[in-house]
Amino acid sequence: MPPARLASSPRGSLHGGRFQHLPWPENPVLVEVWRSGFLESVHRGALVVVGPDGAVLSAVGDVERPVLPRSANKPVQATALLAAGWAPRSAEELAIGAGSHSGEDGHRELVAGMLAAVGLSPDDLGCPPALPAHEATRAAWLAGGRAPERLAMNCSGKHAAMLSACVAAGWPTEGYLEREHPLQQAVEARLGEAAGTPVAAVVVDGCGAPQHGLPLTGLARGVVSLVAAAAGTSGRAVADAMRAHPWYVAGTGREDTDLMRAVDGLLVKGGADGVHVAALPGRGAVALKLDDGSERGRTPALCAGLRYLGVPAERLAPWSLTPVTGGDGVVGEVRAAAALPA
Repeated sequence: MPPARLASSPRGSLHGGRFQHLPWPENPVLVEVWRSGFLESVHRGALVVVGPDGAVLSAVGDVERPVLPRSANKPVQATALLAAGWAPRSAEELAIGAGSHSGEDGHRELVAGMLAAVGLSPDDLGCPPALPAHEATRAAWLAGGRAPERLAMNCSGKHAAMLSACVAAGWPTEGYLEREHPLQQAVEARLGEAAGTPVAAVVVDGCGAPQHGLPLTGLARGVVSLVAAAAGTSGRAVADAMRAHPWYVAGTGREDTDLMRAVDGLLVKGGADGVHVAALPGRGAVALKLDDGSERGRTPALCAGLRYLGVPAERLAPWSLTPVTGGDGVVGEVRAAAALPA
């Protein structure tokens, strides 16, 4: 039986709304953590590989159960903002509007410029104040006693893009995060259209915006449609901007940035709580969710799916195995389990 959708607004569902209980599948082990030859931990989850046409090529675990893709929804979401009238002044602005930046100086400056261009300021952002995720930048802020800021929040680019779309469409910026707002209605419809299935649930994301539940198959199909889109379309524009400017999608030392720089044509977007999606034109896409929300196991699992799509193992080597340290040395690894496609 499909899950019931939350009828209230995202904010209403958080305070006094209905909570859903979905049966949790016994998914297989996708990732293993080995320490000194001892299997220390495992991460269960689901992973799907689809072809360029969206057909399922390989599936491990329950890939039809709705999950919350979190920020992995952003690339498709950005196409809805373009359709509403958002006109980024540069590919960098489009990339950060579909990204989850680290709060580095260049990230914050770009988002501030986006807001100023439509007559708004950081005070108009609905995302919460945060410290930069970039370690060196955050350390400098803490040492200087600098308070968290909305611009530094990793989703501020998305919020600036949403506000810009509202201004372009003539929609109110006040209440732009409510599910009933015309912008959020357009985003919800677009995500379901790209996934080939209606949105299963709408909840509140960490940044305060609506978050839309989709099965992993739908997530993969939506993202592969961007890299398969014809030149001149909004989908292709988002894919091209993200791949051309991966630093604005994530940041220094981030997996998404480095993977897109390493593999020609690859589009990658991670999401909180163990979600990752990647797509290659002419080959297909991989989408995964680790049941425990782990971050450390995402890229070994993602690389297994990308190898299935034909990406050379040597190109993916820096991300296929995550070192496990002991003392001053490496004593083990986080690696894909045998259940994943080879």
